[in-house]
Amino acid sequence: MSRAGRNADGTDERVLVLNPVSGDGEHAPRVRELAAAHGFAVRETERPGDGIELAREAAEDGADLVAACGGDGTLNEVVRGLWNADALPDTAFAVVPGGTGNNFAGNVGIEGVEHAFEVIEAGRWRTIDLGLVAVDGGDPIPFLNSCVGGFTAEASASTSSDQKERYGVLAYVFNTLREVASFEGITLDVTPIGGGEGWRGDAACVLIGNGRRFPGGGSEQANVEDGRLDVTIVEGDPTVDLAGEAAVHRLLGRETGNITRLQTAELDVAVREDDPVTFSLDGELASARHLHVESRARTLRLPVGDAYEPAPD
Repeated sequence: MSRAGRNADGTDERVLVLNPVSGDGEHAPRVRELAAAHGFAVRETERPGDGIELAREAAEDGADLVAACGGDGTLNEVVRGLWNADALPDTAFAVVPGGTGNNFAGNVGIEGVEHAFEVIEAGRWRTIDLGLVAVDGGDPIPFLNSCVGGFTAEASASTSSDQKERYGVLAYVFNTLREVASFEGITLDVTPIGGGEGWRGDAACVLIGNGRRFPGGGSEQANVEDGRLDVTIVEGDPTVDLAGEAAVHRLLGRETGNITRLQTAELDVAVREDDPVTFSLDGELASARHLHVESRARTLRLPVGDAYEPAPD
């Protein structure tokens, strides 16, 4: 995709939605400079939800490419805006990492702000899967990385912006350790749609991945071009003897006996509890008693870096 300026009607062909306070906020001046040099009009968020509206407006105004700069939550908002505008896959998406964890950026081979703009101009273009989740019968909400319920979602909910700014990704580790020590577990029914064995029981957490590297899985990640979701269920009572970050990796690791894994294009997750359970969609929180989750194959078109592997081992 070549550099662009404005459409014939005066609207912008390239728009970058910038969260200027994500991460430590120090990325914002350089992003504005690079965006201008690469023909992007910059729209800045001021409060949660702005990314959805700014991306929707950009797509409806005829933008060919809408980029997002921020953490995974900002990326999620921008993709939600494109989805709400019914603009996918015709309107392309691009990632400029500016958050704390930047999981999705890493998954598609984007190594930093400068590299992101290099990839936009000269990278490979792929069309990847998009996760969709309907909460308690509502309209589908897209997600890029994962839909997670259990102690990991509770840890995400308890991690403040100040903690993320001060400690970076370690803030999530600290809060995960704390939540594991006190979390009582959740009772779930997990049912693949269209065949395959499901799961029922008490879980510490359920992780439904579109393209996320999970703790304990090393460099493994879901294949984001196979039309399937990777589901990991950590079974049983999470209140185990934990001592440091390595214990979290041991709990979620590949070799432990308390892990159930399955792949499916579509599934239902029913909560068998009196109260709703907190789920995290790319870090955005929702309380639910029932989820319908599906993979929408080859829906999001974006440039990727050299490190991106369409079918990781």
